[in-house]
Amino acid sequence: MNAAGSVNGGSTDARAEAILALGANLGDPTATLTAAVRAIAAEPGLTVLAVSPAAVTAPVGGPPGQPDYRNLVLRVATGLSPEDLLAACHRIEARFGRERVVRWGPRTLDVDIVTVVTADGEVHRTDPELTLPHASAAGRGFVLAPWSWMEPEARLDGVPVTDLLAAAPDRDGVHRAGDRP
Repeated sequence: MNAAGSVNGGSTDARAEAILALGANLGDPTATLTAAVRAIAAEPGLTVLAVSPAAVTAPVGGPPGQPDYRNLVLRVATGLSPEDLLAACHRIEARFGRERVVRWGPRTLDVDIVTVVTADGEVHRTDPELTLPHASAAGRGFVLAPWSWMEPEARLDGVPVTDLLAAAPDRDGVHRAGDRP
């Protein structure tokens, strides 16, 4: 990562930009997220444009007793289709030992596509494999807070991310890494 929070990575003939949300709470989540950003930057067809500050977040849903998560958000440029971007995210998760055993359970790495924006605007689709914008992102403080720290003017489905964050039920459980009370 450079001082501006971006990572110079794989070249791409970008036709779209996407917001990716990363989270981890097993092993060394901080090291995992750092390595995952580098893996995403090295992925053919992706260029990391911006990286949010890391957040420490209380688990939302899932089994009780999970450790806190580390979360961050990336803006990437991509020439990949949304389906190919999803496949790349799943490959990267697998490299970090992601297993899908318990819904909202602890994980080594989670990489979600929050939104994809092309020259024609934000991509909308409802599909069992990939819904865009992400079906739950508008209510997830652990996505919205890091995104708003990175891009205070950002919008999701036309709504300011800061407005969505103000209404997110988990917003009080999200803190910048290093700033937790």
